[in-house]
Amino acid sequence: MSADSAMTDGAPRARGVIHDRGYRRYEGPRLGRVQIVRALMWHSFRSALGIGRGPKAKILPVIAFVVMCLPAFVNAFAVARGAPRIVTYQSYLFPLRVIVLTIFAAVQGPELVSRDLRSKVLPLYFSRPMRRGDYPLAKYLAFAGACLLLVELPLVLLYLGTIASSHSNAIWPNTRGLLGGLAIGLLWAVVVSAIGLALASLSPRRAYATGVVAIYFFLTLTLAQIIRQIAQQGPAPFPPPQTIPAGARLASLISPFTTVESITQWFAGQPKRFQPAGPVPDPGSYLPAYILMAVVLLAAGFAILAVRYRKAGATS
Repeated sequence: MSADSAMTDGAPRARGVIHDRGYRRYEGPRLGRVQIVRALMWHSFRSALGIGRGPKAKILPVIAFVVMCLPAFVNAFAVARGAPRIVTYQSYLFPLRVIVLTIFAAVQGPELVSRDLRSKVLPLYFSRPMRRGDYPLAKYLAFAGACLLLVELPLVLLYLGTIASSHSNAIWPNTRGLLGGLAIGLLWAVVVSAIGLALASLSPRRAYATGVVAIYFFLTLTLAQIIRQIAQQGPAPFPPPQTIPAGARLASLISPFTTVESITQWFAGQPKRFQPAGPVPDPGSYLPAYILMAVVLLAAGFAILAVRYRKAGATS
């Protein structure tokens, strides 16, 4: 373009016009990385519980909390009428907890991670001052908090109901049992949420992600039970602790649920004495292997989640 064509009556030709529409300008503080992660975590936590979503999204969380808390209410009512407390803080109805957590992780986990993958909105998140690992960390902390609330709330209700229905000399034993149960519940929440989110992030389709999570938890638990029964030569009740084969003790390492429950058996005061009503045998001298497996499951779950979103964010 010549210099003459770029001029009109001796003045430069206008390239564009900025119109002032009168919008209010943001003059507040610019929040940084910590506030972004906190906001994302809080939003994800609310989503996992169905808060801020439609009525259908609240059905499963409400049912899960009602089912988990109902035995605590029933037991507190029975204690008030003079019956003994049959629900323990450390092993709060292991089969019920397994079923509810499996369904909750399989349905609510994909809600937190699969939707963003399917909608391809990760570049919008990463355009803000946040690192690649901040997104999976916020999602994990949010889901772990939701699982923790689901596990711990029945214990608190059981404690309050028992204390209100018992004499003053039962306060300290119940408080000690509650503290142990809360610590074990924390272990349940961090392990299950890490594995559930990691598996849910493998597919952007929610139905597929739900199936993967549910199948993994169900198959590993079933396989652990089958191997344990084979190792102890039949589905009969557990033999005395001195005759429990090593295979029966180590079979629980296959499933995250039985891994955590075996650790529970030991820390609940059963390191040397077998508990006949327990769903899994005491780990005995293999306790370090169970602690190591819990750490491996937790680390592997978060690592898979971080790698998955690093690749997804780069290709979205």
